[in-house]
Amino acid sequence: MTAPLPAEMRSLRALALHMLRSICGAKGAAGPAVSEASLLAAIRSAPADDDAKLCSLADRFGLSDGELLAAALMLAVETDAGTARLVAQAQNPVGSARPLAGFLATIFAPFGLDCVTLASGPAARIGLIDLGDEPAPLAERSIGMPLALVAALGGGRLEPDGIHPLRIGCTALPEAIVAEAQARAARIAARAAPALLVLRSPSLRESEAVAALIGETLALAPVVLGEQQHVAQHVCWLAASGSLPVLRRALGPGERCRIEDFGAWDGPLLLLAGMEGVIEAPLPSTEWALPLPDRTERVALWQAGGVDAALAEQAATTYRQGAGRIAEVAERIALLGSDAPGWADLVAAADAGASQLDSLARRSSAQVEREDLVVPPELGEGLELLIDRIRLRDQLSEDLGSSLRARYRPGVRALFTGESGTGKTLAVHWIARRVGLPLYRVDLAAMTSKWIGETEKNLSSVLDAAQHADVVLFFDEADSLFGARTDVGDSHDRFANAQTNYLLQRIEDFDGVAVLATNSRDRFDPAFVRRLDAILEFPLPSASARRALWETHLGDRHGVAAEELDLLSVTIDLAGGHIRNVVLGAATRARRAGRPLAAADL
Repeated sequence: MTAPLPAEMRSLRALALHMLRSICGAKGAAGPAVSEASLLAAIRSAPADDDAKLCSLADRFGLSDGELLAAALMLAVETDAGTARLVAQAQNPVGSARPLAGFLATIFAPFGLDCVTLASGPAARIGLIDLGDEPAPLAERSIGMPLALVAALGGGRLEPDGIHPLRIGCTALPEAIVAEAQARAARIAARAAPALLVLRSPSLRESEAVAALIGETLALAPVVLGEQQHVAQHVCWLAASGSLPVLRRALGPGERCRIEDFGAWDGPLLLLAGMEGVIEAPLPSTEWALPLPDRTERVALWQAGGVDAALAEQAATTYRQGAGRIAEVAERIALLGSDAPGWADLVAAADAGASQLDSLARRSSAQVEREDLVVPPELGEGLELLIDRIRLRDQLSEDLGSSLRARYRPGVRALFTGESGTGKTLAVHWIARRVGLPLYRVDLAAMTSKWIGETEKNLSSVLDAAQHADVVLFFDEADSLFGARTDVGDSHDRFANAQTNYLLQRIEDFDGVAVLATNSRDRFDPAFVRRLDAILEFPLPSASARRALWETHLGDRHGVAAEELDLLSVTIDLAGGHIRNVVLGAATRARRAGRPLAAADL
């Protein structure tokens, strides 16, 4: 046909309504000057703005002409009351305002549409149309269009159930990560096939910020699919709304997660995961473990969070944290409302909690001074050296030999050994205060589990969270978790040794600060002990040390004479923890009697 395209037939909706009226014999159903096939071909080749999204979906996912026209009619039914009434009248008394499969097949039969194609063709597979669940033959089942898709095709935005936009706070990213994210997005855009990118980070906030940046670079809106949602269910909505699907998976050591059911999705897909577990997928995938920013980048991140230059320098030196944790602390500083926040405000914000770590370990806020810690001079020197080792860990390998730099890890692992009450716990609190890091004490009872793999998963979660927050992690009675391996006598021994092997390897790879305490060094595996950065022995106090312990515990408002303290120190061999208990018991007696504490109370 060479006749010009009639003005009233220059849209999918107009053509679909024309064919509907032709079938119904309605007024105004006179045939156009050109064939319906030519009209549709002209519309698809140069769609109007209202038809652009539908035509793009048809071309992208291989919809037939009949499916495209059926979709146009269903969209008209959902958005135009007149069309809905016309369909309802045409189907009376069998159907309602939503067209039946047989009705659509009859209208668009000239384009090869039939009931089976409607139920199983590309339009159904990508979620463009929904088949009703009426207990009726296929021809008498209704065909609808998801509400979220109706909104997307009309230029609006409505997420389907189980999907929500990726909402992120103000999280600045290091320039190196920004550049790498944009480069990876460019490679994704250049692909003509679906691709999976796995972002690994102990900080969900940081990986979400990277996902948002990739979405911005691709001009797509990141949306998070719930655990029960599959990409295949929402292919059409994702494409029509210009969305980037994002999955979240929390895996433990050795756990596997297979991402399946992509359906006809042909675009990018992001998956946010921690540092553990294996992700499997039936399509090309790459993994990117987000690196920790260096000191210069951390300074810039603190400043982006609203911290002044001098304070940012100090924070970047003290805290070895990622972008997500820095943004989290910076937000807390802003909530303090100080016009000129100082170092004390920053420390308080860091001490206020470490999000996910708070559910895995107990934070301790005890402020221990050096005079509270009574230890031999050589042990005090060892503790000072450990403090410097923690402070310098980020740049300690600089200017050293290549053999050391090649295997250097900035993590610090120390073992404190000694009898109960010799000051190990007190020393950990003092170290944490000196280096300015929050102290978290791991609850080993909650950590261990009788179920295979659960102990490893729990420890991995704690270490990942602690590494992200940059805290001092304290394992008291650590030999119960990191004890020596045994000879294999049965399957239980084999499993126990496998668990110990994992735990030893995992703590060795930890890039944070961990202090382990035990009553006996011999309970640890020798191979593990060799890999520790510091091993400090806490001896039972000497007589002079006991004298100092009595003084620091009693204070200066007591009635115990110096000679009596000397006698106690020489004749009674007690550790610091036991002296503490004695003083508390004596104070109870004295308070009950309403008088100062005396030697008799002790």
